[in-house]
Amino acid sequence: MRTIIFILEKEFKQIFRNKIMIPIIFVVPFVQLLILVHAATFEIKNIDLLVVDNDFSSTSRQIISKFKGSPFFNLVESEFSVKKAEESLYNDKADVVLVIPSGFEKKLIKENKSDLQLLVNAINGVVAGLSNYYASAIIMSVNKDLIVEMYGVSKNSSSFKQINIEYSHWYNPQLNYKTYMVPGILVLLVTIIGLYLSGMNLVREKEVGTIEQINVTPIKKYQFIIGKLVPFWIIAMFELAFGLVLGKLLFDIPIIGNLFLVFGVAAIYLLVILGIGLFISTITENQLQAMFFAFFFTLIFILMSGLFTSVESMPKWGQFINKINPIAYFIKVMRMILLKGSGFKDIIPEISALLFYAFSILGLAIWRYRKTT
Repeated sequence: MRTIIFILEKEFKQIFRNKIMIPIIFVVPFVQLLILVHAATFEIKNIDLLVVDNDFSSTSRQIISKFKGSPFFNLVESEFSVKKAEESLYNDKADVVLVIPSGFEKKLIKENKSDLQLLVNAINGVVAGLSNYYASAIIMSVNKDLIVEMYGVSKNSSSFKQINIEYSHWYNPQLNYKTYMVPGILVLLVTIIGLYLSGMNLVREKEVGTIEQINVTPIKKYQFIIGKLVPFWIIAMFELAFGLVLGKLLFDIPIIGNLFLVFGVAAIYLLVILGIGLFISTITENQLQAMFFAFFFTLIFILMSGLFTSVESMPKWGQFINKINPIAYFIKVMRMILLKGSGFKDIIPEISALLFYAFSILGLAIWRYRKTT
């Protein structure tokens, strides 16, 4: 035990003497937290709208006014030519073009129907779909107002049949995207500490030659590995705690569940990440190689983790591959505990998977690491 304590003391001194590692540990993750939570969002706002109004009627003005009052659209300009409007769409000067043809209001009064045209830039399918949905909802709202005006029917009248929908959004009543993102971003913070820094710290010993000096000492393999990995386990747990405090103070994220359960699962998850970092260090010879290997794994794991997109929306083969993705398990657990207040029984499958992963990857990494004398 004394040997492990001495190794831990040496590792902490080495970490805090490294002028490059200190900002990586304590500054970079929280800058990422502040930036990504605000920037990484699928909320679509500030959609640039160009209007081609060839009707110049009170109805067309009413429609344009509705779009102006929407928080989702910015009226960038008006045109009289559909061709010029299409050029603006091609040149990315507008995201959506609303075309109101000549005689729109007259046709609406005479025939009780008329046509509008929406031209949507669909390079980004998600943005195009939401833009079309928002625009269609505004047009439907105007349509309902026009029915009331033209036929003198009160919205509260029994003859005006409609379905009233009352929404109740569980776990995130305000539909605040930051509430959804913060738990996932916190997982990335501890992953960076556990995977990148632990793996590269071990490889650095190879580069500078100190690993050979350690190999000829009486230090046992398990003592060396514990002494190398535990400091980053402790630092990552501290970062998670500090990140939760920042998330509560800056973004007011709800913390409904048990924090002890959060840290308990985090402790298991970090064993997985440290095991992957140790394994990478055993198959690489320098920090550049270790960085590329770590980047390869984390890029795939993060994009498939459910941080930005729903795992359930992935194809079946993608969901199957995702069963070996530890980041996906921990992000799901963080959101379940913090936002839903889930208890231990609710996350047994995720904990079981992480425990199996931890024993497997740590065992493989320790087996791969050879201490020669």
